[in-house]
Amino acid sequence: MSKKNSKVYLNLPGIPKEEKRFISPRKVLIYEFYAISDGCSLVYKNKDGLCEVAKQEILDPKEISYMNLFINGVLQPYENYIVKEGEIRLKTVDVPIKGAPIVLQMIKVL
Repeated sequence: MSKKNSKVYLNLPGIPKEEKRFISPRKVLIYEFYAISDGCSLVYKNKDGLCEVAKQEILDPKEISYMNLFINGVLQPYENYIVKEGEIRLKTVDVPIKGAPIVLQMIKVL
């Protein structure tokens, strides 16, 4: 076959025409509660929050869409803690080491 007569066959796929709808993102409010472990306690309340950061408050879980608890920067499984309004109760046997940061992230989707 000569190079002069060879043709490249290019088959482009057809693009189906579909109507696409985009939904605007919903508004989200994010709240945080910061505390420092004392090395003894498995319960942390609003009064244990760091006042230097901002007003610290553990919100009612019924008013929150999602919650994440970080201890020493590690995301904790939901089975390891219970949150009530004004209180975090750890269900683990061991206590966080003294000085470990405890951060409860509370996300409310409007």
